[in-house]
Amino acid sequence: MRYTIVVFSLFFCVFSSCSKKELEAIQPKKGNVTESVYASGVIKAENQYTVYSTVNGVLQKINVTVGQSISQGQSLFEIESEKAALNTENARLAYQLSQESSRYIQDKISEMESKVQIAKDRLALDLSIYNRNKKIKEYKVISEVEYERVELAYKNSKSNYESALKQLSQLRSQLKNDQNRSNINLRINEKTQSDFTIKSAFSGELFDVLVKEGTLITPQNPLAIIGKKNAYLLELDVDENDMVRVLVGQKIVVTLDSYKGKVFDATVDKIYPIMDERSRTFKIEAHFDVPPAKLYPNLTAEANIIIQTKKEVLTIPKSYLIDEEYVLVNEDEKRKVRIGLSDYQNAEILEGLNANETIYKPK
Repeated sequence: MRYTIVVFSLFFCVFSSCSKKELEAIQPKKGNVTESVYASGVIKAENQYTVYSTVNGVLQKINVTVGQSISQGQSLFEIESEKAALNTENARLAYQLSQESSRYIQDKISEMESKVQIAKDRLALDLSIYNRNKKIKEYKVISEVEYERVELAYKNSKSNYESALKQLSQLRSQLKNDQNRSNINLRINEKTQSDFTIKSAFSGELFDVLVKEGTLITPQNPLAIIGKKNAYLLELDVDENDMVRVLVGQKIVVTLDSYKGKVFDATVDKIYPIMDERSRTFKIEAHFDVPPAKLYPNLTAEANIIIQTKKEVLTIPKSYLIDEEYVLVNEDEKRKVRIGLSDYQNAEILEGLNANETIYKPK
């Protein structure tokens, strides 16, 4: 019976007090707490853009290679443009014909200018005769019939002069319109033909060519990616719930998958003031304070935008919080505390706890 009591006592010890695990305990300590906003995105070259065609056609020739330095206005791609070239040549012939026609119209203008001058001189003479006869008519020196003849001659001269002026104006307008029409038509066709040669919008580096020769090209097909050489920025997406706290000039802590274990500093440069309705995020741009030694477009990045930092405040690990507002004291007593700033590790204690008290990590 005594043996049985010993065994029972040992069994009770194992499953009662002996099995009771001690809770982890700490005291609050002074430290720094940084509030930040999470963002994710990619590395982009400055002025990075995708090249598109404005016309349809078969890609005849690629004039560049990946990694090549590109100058502004340099020819990148040539699209088959035989039809456009024929249209341009037709427009050029029409322009040359209009130039020849304009010389004929110019001769007519010169002829009409002479007629206008003659009509003007005739009008001046008839007006002088009319005015003179109008004065002497009061003295009945001339007959009524003779006066009416002089008056009619004056009115005819005036009408002829006005008609000549109108014809001269019409000829000048015709000449101007014909020249402008043929010139504009030629310029339109030359512009259309130039669209079949795709050129770079600015100087930079050719990062990628996305098509092959012989491919049917449409304005929806991306052809290449170009950006500024050895100049990179961060393009980050920020959730709409956090966007109101992000400002230009704020500091950013950045990590890159390509540089594991390293942290880089950056600064917010630009905020795009419109939300992407699909992702419910805002786009921001930032630059590295000291960029990594080597970067490539489209490398993934994760970032924390620093909103504010408090130094030498009372903090506890966030893992010691219960429901974001309680801590354990005396091992099993829950006490409510007021939380200030918090980051992914620590939380600031504003009220409910002092530096000399011990708290326990909840199970």
